[in-house]
Amino acid sequence: AEEYTLPLLWDKVEISSEFEKRGEMVKEFNMRNVWRKRGISRVPIVHQVMQRPTPGRVSILSDGSVVVEVGGIEIGQGLWTKVKQMVAYGLGLTKCAGSDELIERVRVVQADTLGLIQGGFTAGSTTSENSCEAVRLCCVMLVERLKVTMDQMMMEKKSGSVTWNKLIQQAYAQSVNLSASALYTPEFSSMEYLNYGVGVEVDVLTGKTEILRSDIIYDCGKSLNPAVDLGQVEGAFVQGIGFFMMEEYTTDEKGLVVQQGTWDYKIPTVDTIPKQFNVEILNTGHHKNRVLSSKASGEPPLLLAASVHCATRSAIREARKQSLSWNCNDGNRDVSGVDFELPVPATMPVVKGLCGLYSVEKYLEGKICGK
Repeated sequence: AEEYTLPLLWDKVEISSEFEKRGEMVKEFNMRNVWRKRGISRVPIVHQVMQRPTPGRVSILSDGSVVVEVGGIEIGQGLWTKVKQMVAYGLGLTKCAGSDELIERVRVVQADTLGLIQGGFTAGSTTSENSCEAVRLCCVMLVERLKVTMDQMMMEKKSGSVTWNKLIQQAYAQSVNLSASALYTPEFSSMEYLNYGVGVEVDVLTGKTEILRSDIIYDCGKSLNPAVDLGQVEGAFVQGIGFFMMEEYTTDEKGLVVQQGTWDYKIPTVDTIPKQFNVEILNTGHHKNRVLSSKASGEPPLLLAASVHCATRSAIREARKQSLSWNCNDGNRDVSGVDFELPVPATMPVVKGLCGLYSVEKYLEGKICGK
């Protein structure tokens, strides 16, 4: 029961986003405005990700610095940052004086397939967490090896504490193996529970969709680095907006892609970001089957942008209801009914067409008819 947090998130986002209040505001706005319509949507998501075997190697050099190798690739998702944190945490269990500053002495280097032959691939949202667990296992081995040297030094010292540098120097003198490798082989998969609400405004005449506000609550377990995970959630959401609303490609009669650059193929830009962007990471309790009780934050948040698509559909529906009310005679040119299918991506031309291509004409005809 503690693992399934979706009901909690559903209720929490309703309160934090003022969903009911904003829903009434959307209705009022749509009644007052002819050429702009708003929609609001709240959608729950459960997304499963799979963990994979991941290698790691941690080596302590004679000067006390630490070199780390992992199979995962740093591509801006903060993998190396999390790995450095994990190594500093793992080696800090030696309780040496100065071990709390170890993170400044940890260096991650990019491994290759000769050095780490089972490196796997960087994908599926779990590479960061799996890499962290691999190096944590390495640190467990190193701390165990250093414990004997540490105990000897403490007995000889009899007072005070042993510094990290002194411990490593003594370990080198005793020929302690200060390089450890591990292959993390997970037995369980993990889940993400996502919840979000979003409000949009659609220009009926142009089809332009503007995201007024987005509220996201993301269950990240016990986040290894909240700042990194927050950035991943925000970035994936905006990337998802591109997928659901903008990034369309078509082919010509020869099978060639028509959109060959950003002039034709539209990607998210700074003005795509919601005007008000509220993101909250929910840190849930301990879970033994996860890497330090954490959950992934890579690809799952991309699905959050489905809420933009749903809110846009709601706004289009209001525009179609209005368009139908303007009909004077038959409706061969008119929007045929309120129900419709909104494709992905819901580009500007698509949205404009679904709102009613002849909106201005029908509005004027309705005025003439006295409607």
